[in-house]
Amino acid sequence: MEFFQKLYDEHENVNVRFVGFSTDLTRYDFGIVYTNLFFTKPLVVCMQTGRSTLLDPKDLEDTEYLQKVFKMDNTKQTADLVEFFQDLIPQTHFEPEYE
Repeated sequence: MEFFQKLYDEHENVNVRFVGFSTDLTRYDFGIVYTNLFFTKPLVVCMQTGRSTLLDPKDLEDTEYLQKVFKMDNTKQTADLVEFFQDLIPQTHFEPEYE
């Protein structure tokens, strides 16, 4: 095995929230991992598909990104998801380590 440099190996007790909801179009089941890692962005995992991403409130403004990462069929589904996540995704405040 080639030499590799470990970048991080952290242990952390985190809060995890599991939420499920349905709209007139779709049922959703998500796990949200609130962590201090990853610039304090929560890790959002779709429990149905296994697709995941790190999200903050600014990311919710990029509906094309959300539609792509969660493989949504239409903009109505994406709008429903944004509305739901607005109450669950906290504001993040971090200073960039690299510029």
